[in-house]
Amino acid sequence: MSKPFRPLAAELIGTALFVFLGAGSVVMNANTANSLGVTGVALAHGIGMAIIVTMTMNISGGHINPAVTAGLWIANKVDGRTAVTYVAAQLVGALIGAALVKGLLPSGAVRVTLAGAPRIADAVTFGTAVWIEAVLTFFLVCAVFGTAVSPEAPKVGGFGIGLAIFVDVLVGGHLTGAAMNPARALGPAVISADLHGQAVWWIGPLLGAAAAGWLWRAVLLPKS
Repeated sequence: MSKPFRPLAAELIGTALFVFLGAGSVVMNANTANSLGVTGVALAHGIGMAIIVTMTMNISGGHINPAVTAGLWIANKVDGRTAVTYVAAQLVGALIGAALVKGLLPSGAVRVTLAGAPRIADAVTFGTAVWIEAVLTFFLVCAVFGTAVSPEAPKVGGFGIGLAIFVDVLVGGHLTGAAMNPARALGPAVISADLHGQAVWWIGPLLGAAAAGWLWRAVLLPKS
């Protein structure tokens, strides 16, 4: 495969795997009468992403998330053209991953969970949901910069990022689904033909990622 397409293939395949594993854990939790619980779902998302980022990091940078790509673009770590093509690959990958969930996992649980799409709790307003996703994503993107992007980052692969996702899901999973990733939210929603609340998982994560990208660009990254 030619060099320009290797990063796009890595982002597409990585996002497809992440959506399959993450959304699949939600589906299987419903299929087994909540035997996994929020901790099990959080582990599936966190460990899955840790491995996927580690295996794609040296090919594409291991973004696997339009919000992460946006944060890196704001920090001048990727150019605009690369950012757009990465996001397109991530969205296609999310659709593929969600289609695998729908095609391979128990159909009843897939229907009940909308193929693992995140949901907003009844007691959470639209505005509150946006801010929850923004704060969770801010933490996640800060973890990306601090453990993978900065030249001062420890050599831990994607495991710091996976741990950030794990704790984010523990905090926000019951409130907004803790998607922190527009592709993770959109893929299952499109496959289930239910786009309710999708603005939350675009506005919130992009706000959080923008704030993190600016902070690291202006303050936290070494000037050299």
